[in-house]
Amino acid sequence: MEMAYREQWQAEIAALQRILSAFELTVARKWGKPCYTLSGRNVVIIQGFKEYCALGFFQGALLADPKQLLAQLGQVQAARVMKFTSVEEIAANAATIEAYVREAMAAARAGRKVERKTPELATPEELKAKFRSDPQFERAFQALTPGRQRGYLFHFAGAKQSATRTARIEKAMPAIFEGRGFLERR
Repeated sequence: MEMAYREQWQAEIAALQRILSAFELTVARKWGKPCYTLSGRNVVIIQGFKEYCALGFFQGALLADPKQLLAQLGQVQAARVMKFTSVEEIAANAATIEAYVREAMAAARAGRKVERKTPELATPEELKAKFRSDPQFERAFQALTPGRQRGYLFHFAGAKQSATRTARIEKAMPAIFEGRGFLERR
């Protein structure tokens, strides 16, 4: 697996790698990206995105972030990223990046982790109605792993209109009967 948009952000990736080389971190390739670890714990990772290059902190929610440079991507609880669009921007923030990495390393040494909260996802009324009309479907849904159930609940509840929620449920039924998650392919 190769990092997405690697060619586009080659200079920025190299600049981040130069900064990180000053630390006593072990670099490994994980998920196709340079990942920096300390005593086996993931600390930071360099990622390429379409609009920016990012330095991701696995336990970034623990960092103080006085400069407000860390962003939360999606529904993650612990990870935070610093976004960069140029080598100049990285150079201008080099001291801050180093301070954040030192803080992340201290958290890793101390074994600190973000306390994860299981999000309470409401079951949409359309899904409850489908369960009432089709008990076999409800059994198939309940047989899914909790993560797969959550994936479907996010997908179903993400629709604003009832008709769209119903259509999403109907479309997902064959995969649910097969025991597959929302993003799983055959």
